[in-house]
Amino acid sequence: MQLVKNLMLLLIIGAIVTACTHFPGGVAPSNTPIEGREYTILDRAVETDSLIRILGIIPISDPNDTEDAINEAIKQHDGDALIDVTVEGYSQWWILFTRQVTEVKGNVIRFK
Repeated sequence: MQLVKNLMLLLIIGAIVTACTHFPGGVAPSNTPIEGREYTILDRAVETDSLIRILGIIPISDPNDTEDAINEAIKQHDGDALIDVTVEGYSQWWILFTRQVTEVKGNVIRFK
């Protein structure tokens, strides 16, 4: 019976020390000027870039960068630019590490 109580206590503590927050970023018509240029929409892309830290302090990954996420989304579909761009972010806190994520969504285009 004591084992069950200890496991329940551990689960409750684990739920308390883990968390997630979500925050809006921004919206843009495109990541590059497209006015007066013809293009073809290739596909919808979603890409993330994240920073992971041990104990919320010591970074163990590359910095979290919106530009990297945009470039990777374009590269996914062999495009030239991104239109209808939205950027959001969220953070996750776990017992031993935290993760800060930037998520980019948009339509990948190729110029004619």
